[in-house]
Amino acid sequence: MPTDESPPNREAELRTVAMPADTNAYGDIFGGWLLAQMDLAGGSYAMMQAHGRVATVGIEAMSFHRPVYVGDQVSCFCSTRSVGNTSITVHVETWARRRLRGHFGESIKVTEGNFTFVALNEDGSKRPMPREAKEA
Repeated sequence: MPTDESPPNREAELRTVAMPADTNAYGDIFGGWLLAQMDLAGGSYAMMQAHGRVATVGIEAMSFHRPVYVGDQVSCFCSTRSVGNTSITVHVETWARRRLRGHFGESIKVTEGNFTFVALNEDGSKRPMPREAKEA
């Protein structure tokens, strides 16, 4: 588990606060909720790289490092892993800023994974990724 890392030195693609409705019976945030936030962040990032509509076609290499608790501020940071003819794979790191006493303000990496998106035309058919996305 990462312990001596810091959040990426770039703008978060998504920030939200974990709420009580998103918890299991033990008060931990559901992994599915966290995965949905990561998909939203990755999709937003991929859309900007693709200059338009994208759809999630795969999720791989998911690692859940630590739990997320109610009140934690969750931030998702995205970077390009690879770009194909019609797709882009985005690495999403998720960090939580703790609100617990004794850990208040501490930021820790809670999960990360690779999300693959395909670029789509308005009719839902695949389209090529822009050249500038492939060169980045």
